[in-house]
Amino acid sequence: MYWEEEKQDSGAYIVPDDVVDMVYNIRCRSLPLDHAWSFSTAVAGALTWINDEEQAGIHLIHGAESGNGWMRPEDPENQLLHLSHRSRMTLRVPRHRIDDAHKLTGEVLDIDGHRLEVGKAKVKLFATLPTQFARYVVVPQEVGPDDEEAFMAYAAAEIRSLGIRVRKLLCGRAHRIQHPRGDLHTRSVMLADLEVEEAVTLQQQGIGQHKKMGCGLFIPHKGIKAVHETTADKKA
Repeated sequence: MYWEEEKQDSGAYIVPDDVVDMVYNIRCRSLPLDHAWSFSTAVAGALTWINDEEQAGIHLIHGAESGNGWMRPEDPENQLLHLSHRSRMTLRVPRHRIDDAHKLTGEVLDIDGHRLEVGKAKVKLFATLPTQFARYVVVPQEVGPDDEEAFMAYAAAEIRSLGIRVRKLLCGRAHRIQHPRGDLHTRSVMLADLEVEEAVTLQQQGIGQHKKMGCGLFIPHKGIKAVHETTADKKA
């Protein structure tokens, strides 16, 4: 018989600040829906160190129609993402780069001809919610964009390599992101029933490639049940 005892509560968990999210106010009327490459290039031009930081990431900017990454407009090459005054941009940076990241305030970024003014930033520690998801995880070439089961096995292996138990994992819709060397095939990934330490580790480390283009970066989600039911309905 195998019997796993419940984990003993050793007191309130203190979220580490080894890696944090920098959330910036912005002024920007619109962006291309697929702005991953141009946005990454513009940020890296202003913060020349960011590509050398393994744990740094650049979150893509999303509007209300993004549907938490599980739905996406059908024509990303020609449609625009219209932003409100509540829209924000977020960078994920290691602690020793926080002061450097603040220097982005006041910069004006050119995103494929769209003007983005960067305002002040706030430091945000990672959430400890038990459900985390990544809007885009790059599908390795050896897996192939159409083999969902193989991709889920890959994602589970990547997560386990971080010392995280995979209890509930859901694969979302496929997306393509434009890249000068060929489109990136990605899928959304949601993970549930995480311990607080696991949730933070997943956000600190992420999985897969192209984190500077918004891929492999996990953020908290309110729960997996509703998404699972919606996905099941679509397959029925």
